[in-house]
Amino acid sequence: MFLKLLIGALMIGSVYGLIGLGYSTIYRASGLMNFSQGDLFMLGAFVGVTFYRYMGLPFILSFILTIIVMFIVGILLERLVIRNVLKKSTGYFIVLATISLSIFFKNLAMLIWGSTRIEFPSIFNIGNVRVGGIQVQPEQLMVIIVAWICMIILHFFMNKTKFGTAMRSAAQDPLAAKACGIDVTLTTGVTWGIAAAVASVGGMLYGPVYGVSISIGATMGQRAFSSAVVGGYGNMYGAITGGLLIAIIETFVAGYISSDLKDFIAFAVLMLFLFVKPTGLFNERALQD
Repeated sequence: MFLKLLIGALMIGSVYGLIGLGYSTIYRASGLMNFSQGDLFMLGAFVGVTFYRYMGLPFILSFILTIIVMFIVGILLERLVIRNVLKKSTGYFIVLATISLSIFFKNLAMLIWGSTRIEFPSIFNIGNVRVGGIQVQPEQLMVIIVAWICMIILHFFMNKTKFGTAMRSAAQDPLAAKACGIDVTLTTGVTWGIAAAVASVGGMLYGPVYGVSISIGATMGQRAFSSAVVGGYGNMYGAITGGLLIAIIETFVAGYISSDLKDFIAFAVLMLFLFVKPTGLFNERALQD
C-alpha cells in the first residue's frame, strides 16, 4: 500500500507543480499573480481531449497543438485583459481580473463541453506496468517525468537565456528595461503564454488518469497555488517541490488516517508556512535576484 500511495502522491504532486510553475513564471517575469491558472489547466485538458478523442488525432500531435493553442490563449489574455487593466489601475486589480477570468473560463467550458465528466482515452495501449510489485498506469509515470523536464527547461530559460533575463529585468523595473532596449510588451505577453502552455501540459497528462471536468480547475488550482507558496513563490524548483510535499502529506493522511482530511491538508500546510516560513522552502525573492 505504501508504494501505491507514494506513486500516486508523486503523480498528483507533479501536476500541482506544473500548475504552480505557471504561477511562479508569471510572478518571476512580471511581478503579477494569476488566479485563473487552475482554469487554464482545466481549459487545456478540454482542448486536449477535443483534439485527441473527438478529432481522433495522435496523442503527440494533440499534445503539441494543445500547447500552441493555450500559448496563444495566454498571450491574448495578457494583451486583451491584463494590459488594459494595468493601464487604468494598479497591479492589485489584476487579482480581481484573474478571479473574474477564472469564472469566465469555467462557464465557457461548461457551455462548450458540458458539466459532466469526460473520459480521456489512454495514451498508451500497453496496460499497466509493474513497479515494485504493484500495477501502475504508465501515464502516472509519464506525468512525473514530464513535470521535472518542464521545471528544468523553464529554470534554464529564465536564468540562462537572454530572453529569460529580459523577462526578469522587465518585471524588476519596466522603465529601466525599456531604456535598455527590452520590449517589455513582448516579454510580458510571452510570460502569460508560457504559463498557459505549462498549465495545459498538466491538463493533458492529468486527463488520462482522472478524466476531465469543469471542477478540476478550482480544485487543482488552489492546491497548486499552495504548492507555489510553500516551495517559494517564483522559484521553479520550489513549485515542483512544494507540490510533491503537499501531495505526499495529503495522500498519506488520507490513506492511513482519514480521507475526510485530504481537502484540509493543502491549506493547513499553506497556513503553517505563511506563519512559520512565509518565504517558502527555497527562500525565494523572485524580483530581487
